Amino acid sequence: MPRRSGFDYKTLSEFRYQVRKFIKFSEDAARRLGLNSQQHQLLLALKGLPDGTTPSIGVLAERLQVRHHSAVELLDRLAKRGFVARARDPRDRRSVLVHITARGDTALRTLTRMHRKELHNAGPRLLAALRTLVP
Repeated sequence: MPRRSGFDYKTLSEFRYQVRKFIKFSEDAARRLGLNSQQHQLLLALKGLPDGTTPSIGVLAERLQVRHHSAVELLDRLAKRGFVARARDPRDRRSVLVHITARGDTALRTLTRMHRKELHNAGPRLLAALRTLVP
């Protein structure tokens, strides 16, 4: 009886390959617009926060799975270039809220269009690999 583990390695390897191809596409697309992938992710996380979620630095750090100080550094770079802005929370002056600017929104809209097109092309391969892993 053949060992199933070889099949699992190949299946997982194929899935990771397809995910990595999409991530590389995403990194390259962001770079073409003058952003790095983490900056793109921060803009996406900010714009895509669930309804009722406060756009604080702590929330963004959690959404990106980075430390608070790393989120601050990303925000500093994005704010310096006009993609985001920060303001004190009027209800809690100790807290800082973040919002996307018109420039950030335009860049994110462009990247989102590019990603949707790529997902339209690569999505079937990603789904096939995932369905093999999770029947």
